[in-house]
Amino acid sequence: MPARISPATRLQGTIRLPGDKSISHRYAMLAAIAEGTSHIRNYSTGADCASTLGALESLGIRIEREGTSVSVAGRGLDGLRESSTTLDAGNSGSTIRMLSGILAAQPFASRIAGDESLSRRPMERIMRPLEAMGASITAREGRFPPLEIHPAELRSIDYTLPVASAQVKTCVLLAGLYARGVTTVREPLRTRDHTEIALREFGAAIDVRGRVISVQGRPRLEARDLEVPGDLSSAAFFLVAASLVPDSVLRIEGVGLNPTRSALLDFLVSIGADLDIRDLRMQAGEPVGDLEVRHARIRGGVIEKELAAALIDEIPVLAVLGAASEEGLVVRDAAELRVKETDRIATVAENLGRMGVSVEVFPDGLRVPGRQRFHGAEFDSFGDHRIAMAFAVAALAASGESTILAPEAASVSFPDFYRILAEIAQ
Repeated sequence: MPARISPATRLQGTIRLPGDKSISHRYAMLAAIAEGTSHIRNYSTGADCASTLGALESLGIRIEREGTSVSVAGRGLDGLRESSTTLDAGNSGSTIRMLSGILAAQPFASRIAGDESLSRRPMERIMRPLEAMGASITAREGRFPPLEIHPAELRSIDYTLPVASAQVKTCVLLAGLYARGVTTVREPLRTRDHTEIALREFGAAIDVRGRVISVQGRPRLEARDLEVPGDLSSAAFFLVAASLVPDSVLRIEGVGLNPTRSALLDFLVSIGADLDIRDLRMQAGEPVGDLEVRHARIRGGVIEKELAAALIDEIPVLAVLGAASEEGLVVRDAAELRVKETDRIATVAENLGRMGVSVEVFPDGLRVPGRQRFHGAEFDSFGDHRIAMAFAVAALAASGESTILAPEAASVSFPDFYRILAEIAQ
């Protein structure tokens, strides 16, 4: 059923967000191959992270859920069992890419697939390093899911990522847990380091020197009790919304503030956002704090080079903010947006156009002139959670009511998004 979003006069209140998706995936996978039962609080409520749990259950891992708390009965490095069915990654690129690193080392065959959207996403970036480690993988047309992963004994590798990717890095490091010796990954640019932190928390021997990460094979991982910080990528929608809507004052509690993810906050402050961090603390190696944001006059800016890689997931909602800014927003070096759940350059431009906002599209980005007004419109999520949520935010600042088709796409990462938005919008 379409969602109807009315303009807001202000946003006000205190909210808590679901657990960080990136961290939730990693905790669940490592808990499954650790020894003992791990207890994970504030596990992400999104469908993507549920796909990871479902795949692990199919591999013989006992998982208990109670609200947002998850217990994972780990079976050790060699405890996974062959699934009788195809593993279902749903819409989750994180699930298929990262879990494949573990599957590649198993003494049994696995088949992992996803929905129609995931089936169009290329997998060469993980297949190449895994095959260099000795893995045997076949894919549709040589590059697309489903992946068929055959039994193999892996060898350690020293691998330089051709393109910065935290998911590919994680895939190789997880495979490295099964290889004798030391597996090393070299990054061209620094990416989010949740895997390195989680590996250390579970007891792996990991060495991080700048952009060179090494893990010792065959560790004994031990179960942990952990709490997942609030998702900073989910916070982006509310940070932009409060910046857009006049008279807004919003507090977001318990958000993960990992330095490899802080580019969002740095960029928002650099373009004029009124943002403070309160009660900064450490939680299982991850920095966590509360964010306070108020309406502000936004200057606009440029996202390119390393910044484009760091903000790749937030660009859709930042494009909305750019249209209302003084100078607009230019995005370059973001061709990866073309191969996300949708072609996000095209879907952002399409929906902004429906609101009467002009956009110039490039092969690797877009330019959104500033000082534009949003008109109420009928949007399409195109089945993409970040597009659905970005344009729900835009609708708050529109001149009239807007309608979002297929709004349920937001449940991939944030099932309670519309409820929380309604609670703070006045």
